[in-house]
Amino acid sequence: MGVGKTSLVSFLHQEYGFEPIYEPFADNPYLTDFYADMPRWAFGSQVWFLSNKFRLHLELDSRRADPARARFVQDRTIYEDAEIFAANLARTGAITARDYQTYLELYDGMKRALQPPDLMIYLRCSVKAIRRRIQKRARPSEQAIPTPYLKGLNTLYEQWMGGYTQSPVFVWDSERPDYLTDLVERIEFRKALERVL
Repeated sequence: MGVGKTSLVSFLHQEYGFEPIYEPFADNPYLTDFYADMPRWAFGSQVWFLSNKFRLHLELDSRRADPARARFVQDRTIYEDAEIFAANLARTGAITARDYQTYLELYDGMKRALQPPDLMIYLRCSVKAIRRRIQKRARPSEQAIPTPYLKGLNTLYEQWMGGYTQSPVFVWDSERPDYLTDLVERIEFRKALERVL
């Protein structure tokens, strides 16, 4: 969160015609409660995200056979929900070991039913910049997110990307968001991206 996913998806839509698929975070009925009391609401919130993403991934997988409908870009995948967010909550004790095991068994079955992405784009960003962006966008439910929680997510993302092999990966440093707005930086970004598109 706060690394620039929405801006990047919007850019890919405008520049290359990819249909944007955004995470429906606002629809999660647990989210406000989760940020207020993570241990109480972590499992329910993560199961909601997992089931919602699974349905979305199945629908998108079915579109891949039709070239006219197969050009889309997601701002977040089911893999992150399980391997970053739920893992972080389990590490901190917000999800019990028993609940986490149940969650992983559910995720494992879902993952086997899905086709991996054609390309994974990873936006690398510091926790300090992420914190600044979260404060600037002023979503009420996000303002009290503890910094250690964000640090845990960032650490898990780095570890996960180091071992991710399901598809090609494009890594970009999004610390400074002007790579999409500054003409020179945007040209550099496009050149790098077009090598993998």
